[in-house]
Amino acid sequence: MPFIRAESLKNAVVIAIFLLSFKEGAAADLTRGHSIAVRWCSECHMVAPGQGHGSDAVPTFAEIKASDRLDEAQLTAFLSAPEHSRMPNLSLTRAEIADLVAYIKAQRKVGRNSGD
Repeated sequence: MPFIRAESLKNAVVIAIFLLSFKEGAAADLTRGHSIAVRWCSECHMVAPGQGHGSDAVPTFAEIKASDRLDEAQLTAFLSAPEHSRMPNLSLTRAEIADLVAYIKAQRKVGRNSGD
């Protein structure tokens, strides 16, 4: 039995090291997040200051960032779900979702119609 525990511990350590190295190497890219937002989200959401169009019926990215209900984990889960309520199924990869969430979380509060 000690061999099984040692092997399980060894496997757990290997998995932990893999996950830590993956997390460090998979830092979100704000530039890619911006590109994804402009391409897939800007038709409805205000995704950046000075954007010329967007719907008043949906929150801006700055409003999403400021929401107490949506932290990074909740945004990631929402964007990972196959159905996004009224949103189209974007079929984003994990890396694209991480980039988009990072971009949303980097927004600052800006008025809907301001050029700030």
